[in-house]
Amino acid sequence: MLMHKLGIVALCSFLSLTPSAYASQVNIQDITGVRADVGDKVVLRYLDQDFTFSLSKLLIPEVNVPLLNPVLLMKIADRIDAQIGVEEQSAYIDQLGRVVEHQSGIGLDRKQFVAVLQKLLYSPNETSAMLPIAFKPPRITTQQLKLAMERQISSFATYYNARNSNRTHNIRLASSAIHHYILLPGEVFSFNKVVGKRTVDKGYKRAPVIVRGELSEGVGGGICQVSSTLFNAVDKAGLTILKRYSHSKQVGYVPPGRDATVSWYGPDFAFRNDYDHPIMIKCYADHGVNVVTIHSSRSLEAELRNVPEAPKRLPRETHSQ
Repeated sequence: MLMHKLGIVALCSFLSLTPSAYASQVNIQDITGVRADVGDKVVLRYLDQDFTFSLSKLLIPEVNVPLLNPVLLMKIADRIDAQIGVEEQSAYIDQLGRVVEHQSGIGLDRKQFVAVLQKLLYSPNETSAMLPIAFKPPRITTQQLKLAMERQISSFATYYNARNSNRTHNIRLASSAIHHYILLPGEVFSFNKVVGKRTVDKGYKRAPVIVRGELSEGVGGGICQVSSTLFNAVDKAGLTILKRYSHSKQVGYVPPGRDATVSWYGPDFAFRNDYDHPIMIKCYADHGVNVVTIHSSRSLEAELRNVPEAPKRLPRETHSQ
């Protein structure tokens, strides 16, 4: 279109005519191939819905050469998407342990939407077309979910004082956030990103407790035990550790040097799935035991690492001031 515009301006200059004067003397379709009457209605159809447009209202105003207005087209695309769009849904496991199958999403193919209107603008004998649709795949398909849960490849357990109600609550809440999480080949798991910010609004409680040198982060105290349990299970499964930081003092719920401290405004624990199969994380916290198991396909040949078990004797807790 830009070349058409430049060509017309150059021709007008050669003939000593202004673009408006030129347009009044020569049919624009003779030069550009654009339909002569751009005011004609055009219809884009999707299922039982018709979307009707007046091409003249979609053009950039005060320009002699017909050019579709990209800003206006994107506003229209937003409205169409809101009307026909369906969000994709990954496969997941519900509260009863059943696999809920994935759903593909549907939305407007914006690039093709512009192309279709452009074609209609240049096709005087065509007044309708199909609305271009794009299908959006889910992050996790049903097949990937089922593959990731075929067999257990590693596990790790740590122990906590179940009588400490607030800390126990936080451990359970953080455990539920990573339970049944699927990590596809090449993807990176970030504890802070997956679990999210530990706030009162999200249900976390204050647990002002020091456990053998581990000072809780106030609201959300106890979640470092979950990240440490996860680290040991992941390391045992042979996954690639990207970020892992130890507490400044030794903690008692994991062997020395086997902890992974996390804080929303500080350290994170992250690892990558370098296997060619998806993996699933399962995480439980009940009766004073925090358990993480890593699962994957039966055909995965995992490169397991030796990891020492956690002490079963509960560490001493001291209330901070």
